[in-house]
Parts: sequence; structure tokens; C-alpha cells
Amino acid sequence: MAVSEEGALDGVPLVREAFPRTVRLVSSARLRTAVMASLADSDDELDALAEIEGATSSRRIAQERGTAALSAAELVHGVPHARFINASFAYAKPREPNRFNPADRGAWYAAMAVETCIAEVGHHLTKALADAGDFNAVVEYGEMLASMSGVFVDLRGMPNHPGLDPDPAIGYPAGNALAAGARVMGYNGIIYPSVRHIGGLCVAALWPNVVQSVVQGELHRLIWSGTAEFVAERIT
Repeated sequence: MAVSEEGALDGVPLVREAFPRTVRLVSSARLRTAVMASLADSDDELDALAEIEGATSSRRIAQERGTAALSAAELVHGVPHARFINASFAYAKPREPNRFNPADRGAWYAAMAVETCIAEVGHHLTKALADAGDFNAVVEYGEMLASMSGVFVDLRGMPNHPGLDPDPAIGYPAGNALAAGARVMGYNGIIYPSVRHIGGLCVAALWPNVVQSVVQGELHRLIWSGTAEFVAERIT
């Protein structure tokens, strides 16, 4: 890791920027009333079920006592949709990093346009369906709109940076190394061109408090009908 006098991290420029509107897609199942509510006959029973759920919820565990890679003090409280923000950092994939976060710590991935989000999410779901050997699925996602501002590592002018390689075996280790350096320096996140949507622009927030003024937006449905090609439609 090297920060130059010109304001760069390992040769990648830094920029102070404000994004008044970014969009992230969240599974619509997480936007609905908790499924446990239908199992309880009283508030006391619902509290008991919530306590059981909390014992295994990565988000609640992280909020109460943190994890090896995420301290409880980093998480946000008392702001709109705090549970969605915290969950994006607490629910990392065990043994499987993403482009700008390790296996034990998440990030808030967002884009400037919902079309970019759909392309990114659709790519990963298509891969999961291919692994399962069945291209028949219908999934629904809701928009989570948020603002962000501060100092970001800026990959917009570096399309050949190894962290943007489409091959996860190359892109993810390089991207994680860059993100790790950014976290050490306290930078807010990484701005980067979408790898799955030509012309799209994404941002990965590396800290929960970077994600501001979250509101819920529209709903979208992604449909696979026997092939790897999917159709996206807005739910009205």
C-alpha cells in the first residue's frame, strides 16, 4: 500500500465526491414483514421468536458484539433502514470474497442507475442457476436509494486495473487488496466502472456510516425461463 503526495492509493487516484442518489437492489423478501409474525399468537410469543432469531442472525450478532472483521461500533443505529445497511456489512459470504470485500466483512454495493444494478445482480444469479443446473426462476428486488459523499478511490479512468478483471480469480484478490488499503487509510469507498454493464458506474461503500439517507424505491422482477437469458420488468 502506498499513498502518494498527489493523492493516490497504489497508483489509483483519490477524489472527493458527493453522490446524491445511488441505488442498490435488495431481495424483496427482506422488505416484507418478518415471516415469524405469522407464527406468533401474542406479542410475548413474537418477542420469544425474535430472541431465537437474534441468536443466529449475523446482523444482530454484529450489532451486539461485532465480529472478527467488523466492530459493533462501526454499525449504524437510529437512522432509516439501519438494519439493511448493517446487514450488508454483517452478511458476508463465508470463504468467498466479493470484488471489494473479504469473506468475513461485507460492503454496500450500489450503482448510479438501476439498469446497472440489474445487470450486476442478474449476472451473479445466472451463475448460481447455472451451478444448480436449472434456468427457471423468478426473483423480486426492491431499490434502496442512498446518498454518499467523501473521499473515494477512483477507478473510473483505469478500466484495465486488475481489480476490474471479469475473472473473479484475478479481479477479486486485486480488488480486495485495493479495498483493504482504502480501509486502512479511512477512505469512504471505491468508485468503479461496472464490470457487467458497459457504461455503468458503481460505488462500493466500505463503511456503514458512508451510506446516508436511505429510502426504499421501486420493485423489479427478474425472470429466467429455461435459458441463461433473463428478462427484467418493473413491478407496478
